Amino acid sequence: MPADLPPWILEHRRTLGDRIRDRRMHQNMTQEQLAHRAEISRDTVQRIEGGQNDARISHLWRIAAALDTTVAELVQP
Repeated sequence: MPADLPPWILEHRRTLGDRIRDRRMHQNMTQEQLAHRAEISRDTVQRIEGGQNDARISHLWRIAAALDTTVAELVQP
């Protein structure tokens, strides 16, 4: 993680990752299954859930669709 990012951005990354993980687990879905449904790599899912990188909006749209939710629900403050 770049050291130049403010703490509030890092916190939002973690919150987003937690929200995605919670929804995925609530649906009894593995990271591999989510990745397959969202047509992204499992590594990408893992990094987003872990708050390790910024999620591309295209990834968020795919993840939201795979989890039957909206991007707004995933990124709400």
